[in-house]
Amino acid sequence: MITVVGTGTGAPVAGEVLAGAALVVGGRRHLDAVDLPEGAERIALGPLAPALDAIGQYADQGLPVVVLASGDPGFFGIVRALAERFGAGRLDVRPGVSSVATAFARLGLPWDDAVVVSAHGRDLRTAVNACRAHPKVAVLTGPGAGPAELGAALGGNRLLAVASALGDPEHERVERVTPAEAAARDWGTAVSVVLCLDEARTPGAVRTVAGARARPAGWALDEGEFAHRDSMITKFEVRALALARLGPRLGDLVWDVGAGSGSVAVECARLGAAAVAVERTADGVERIRANAAAHGVDVDVVHGVAPDALAGLDDPDAVFVGGGGRELPAVVGACARRARRTVVVAVAALDRVPAARAALTDAGLRCEGVLLQSSRLAPLPGDVTRLAAANPVFLLWGVRPPASSEGVAK
Repeated sequence: MITVVGTGTGAPVAGEVLAGAALVVGGRRHLDAVDLPEGAERIALGPLAPALDAIGQYADQGLPVVVLASGDPGFFGIVRALAERFGAGRLDVRPGVSSVATAFARLGLPWDDAVVVSAHGRDLRTAVNACRAHPKVAVLTGPGAGPAELGAALGGNRLLAVASALGDPEHERVERVTPAEAAARDWGTAVSVVLCLDEARTPGAVRTVAGARARPAGWALDEGEFAHRDSMITKFEVRALALARLGPRLGDLVWDVGAGSGSVAVECARLGAAAVAVERTADGVERIRANAAAHGVDVDVVHGVAPDALAGLDDPDAVFVGGGGRELPAVVGACARRARRTVVVAVAALDRVPAARAALTDAGLRCEGVLLQSSRLAPLPGDVTRLAAANPVFLLWGVRPPASSEGVAK
């Protein structure tokens, strides 16, 4: 058996666990904190492959192996790699308290409603977008993806709680800072986890399912669910197909350009994505903010005119472009050059379709589209019903081919 022990957040390693071990593997600080059996070989974890090879050599000879890991080794920990290499049946896992649970405990907060994201050896942008979209996120950090990098990318008005050296009675600390304050510091290597909190939106209701809040029971909401001006809103039939092509999900960043009421941005945020709405009118900006607040989501609203207003934004996974005008080809082209996955364009005027399509294909996207024509049931006097035709809308979407998206894939 390979015994995997969670430690490092305050739980001591029982002496009988180490007794008789022929090989003890773990982080340097974990190894320094225990008394190794006489004659046991010690391997400090660095690159994982050599350690796994050594574990295999000892285990295959029937020699006892102990692996020391941080917190709960089955939670974003080494158990996954060990089980894949040696099989779960050869593991005796003895979990400790995870760094996430410990950090929330230090703040006196429940965490069954928290989203947990690992940035250790992974692209930081997924963690950043989760922090933008959700009110309570725990980020497991790593080299090049610590509090400074997270704060610099995040900005805004979130509270970051940086937990370092958890379980160390002399060096443990949990510091509350703004993203800007986090970005301005060198945090060293002792950071265990960063909690990102939107205290104005942190939910307090009793949960049934842990993690991010449940996906909404419905989407493509009726226009009456949003404040809008003179029916200037993407109709729900169009919005339904647009959402299907955008595919908003946890960790994504979606732009809603020419947002108007912000209905697409709000719906993407309800589905778990981070959303940015770009709107040129001041009254539109306030309307979008009101719609986001009414639906309990956070939408970053940019007051400006595209494509210039897009320059300072992080690259999106998906973009919805509404409206039209002479600048439409330039807007679509700017979005298509930066989108990692897809761009969806809603166009009411037939004359605008060729230029929008060309802008998508010129940026290397595969373009498809449909003309949406719908008629809704409408009452007539005498308890009869007619069909009321809505204005037809062209919906185009461009998808980045897999070969050209390898460099920006998650």
